Amino acid sequence: MSQFAGKVALVTGAASGIGLSVARRMSAEGARVAVVDLDESGGKSAADEVDGLFVAADVSDPEQIAAAVRSARAELGRLDIAHLNAGVVERDVDLVELDVQGFQRAWGINVGGVVFGAKACVQSMSEGGQIIATASLAGLMPYPTDPVYGLTKHAVVGFVRSVAQQLAPRNIRINAICPGFVETPMLQGAVPLFRRNDFPLLQPEDVATAVVQIATSNGTGQIFVCQPGRTCELYEFRGVPGPRVEGAAGIAPPSLGDGRAHHQSDLNFDT
Repeated sequence: MSQFAGKVALVTGAASGIGLSVARRMSAEGARVAVVDLDESGGKSAADEVDGLFVAADVSDPEQIAAAVRSARAELGRLDIAHLNAGVVERDVDLVELDVQGFQRAWGINVGGVVFGAKACVQSMSEGGQIIATASLAGLMPYPTDPVYGLTKHAVVGFVRSVAQQLAPRNIRINAICPGFVETPMLQGAVPLFRRNDFPLLQPEDVATAVVQIATSNGTGQIFVCQPGRTCELYEFRGVPGPRVEGAAGIAPPSLGDGRAHHQSDLNFDT
């Protein structure tokens, strides 16, 4: 039985790579799919292939991603699943050579596309739903090969973990997937180097399978790691040390502006 029969899924960056594989898999599982991409030729081809809807948008522009989500909702009648997947690499490894425009482009697509994409999706998910952001292993560990890319993916991980509690009352879950190296156009000419060194690469279809797994899960604010030869698995974060006062059990967490109090369990503190 199709897992997403009667559902509507939106996928950004779906003209190629991971996004295209996710669009195909969502369609195969019964969902109607909205393909969102700046590449009109590739996006239309992908939408035709999955019998879906193509919406052109630059996800780094908050107005364009909001309009794309509204259009998908209006055309397809609802929105249940969103895979905020569009991403780019910066490739300026040397900080001294870092280009401002390149940095802003990477930040706008990799982070803005997730933050403002999620905002737009929440406004359109009146029946609740599931949001999945594509992060990366570079969001969980140092990535000296492309520090700006690492920065943006750390930001995605932090955003997903931080916003989940806010979305729970709306019956919206948000999670992120952190794949290792995937054989997509983003790797460009590096694939032969991986091959020569017998370094295994994920295929986009592997990530699509993991996205389906996450989309059918009950958790929220969770980060999943996807590596070749391994089942997609939940990444466990270690709590940070909490404050301690000599001779006392601890310090009461401060109240928030709306009268709520932080609890150490909320903040994942080890005391």
